[in-house]
Amino acid sequence: MHAARGLARRYGIPAIAVLLAVAVTASASGGGRYRVRPGDTLSAIAARYHTTVAALVRLNNLPGKGDLIYAGSVLRVPGASHAAPARSRVVTTTYVVRPGDALYAIAARFHVGWRAIARRNHLSHSLTVYIGQRLRIPRHVAAPSAGPFRGIAVPSRSAVAGMIRSAAAHWGVDPRLALGISWEEAGFNQHMISRVGAVGAMQIMPGTGAWLATYVVHRPLNIYRAQDNVTAGVALLAVLLRETNGNARLAAAGYYQGLASVRDRGMFADTKQYVANVLALRNRF
Repeated sequence: MHAARGLARRYGIPAIAVLLAVAVTASASGGGRYRVRPGDTLSAIAARYHTTVAALVRLNNLPGKGDLIYAGSVLRVPGASHAAPARSRVVTTTYVVRPGDALYAIAARFHVGWRAIARRNHLSHSLTVYIGQRLRIPRHVAAPSAGPFRGIAVPSRSAVAGMIRSAAAHWGVDPRLALGISWEEAGFNQHMISRVGAVGAMQIMPGTGAWLATYVVHRPLNIYRAQDNVTAGVALLAVLLRETNGNARLAAAGYYQGLASVRDRGMFADTKQYVANVLALRNRF
């Protein structure tokens, strides 16, 4: 809460809005229905599924501001049926299982449902994966001429990497950390749209992009354009680093899970794997 108040003073917005906006970041997979567990709050659920409290209230016809959720109730949460792009194509990525990997964490990393990976690779009912196993990961990405990308030139991955380095220098962010996050999120692929609606090379949710445009970047951002997408992602990372006193591990966790959720609930298992991947990638750039 102190961090939220600091952001509120810095950007001139209510602390609760900051808690929500920083929680709605780029990455977590999910969708369908969620059974409320003891200790859950609607803001934490929104953070985990990268949506907003207001969206959950509308989707579930909750009374008031959603303060009356209770353990055992089932909520509808945004997923593939709500956020899939209008037109897409399936691409397959090969992934080699590493020590500590689990199917659910791999699915979250690639923004793909675990059932799709299990079906594609004919996994047993135990869903066990083993070190060195080569998994085929089917992903839906926006068709080059589809929807919001129509008429927008999409640069190569190497060009996107150059944009990230330049934006990192502008925002005072370690470029290796920003590159690691982008590679883990989308492999520098600006055409990528996740199952939950995160866009581009930095996997920015539209609501997060709007918040950053208003309160941080101070200009309109079109997150379907590579330069604006990179600017949004690096600016968000700069905010997270400032709020965590430069702690790259916490900032990366906040980028994936939402900083408010990390502070309230700790890192989820898939968040810990995400952070480990990002920090390992950082050392390669």
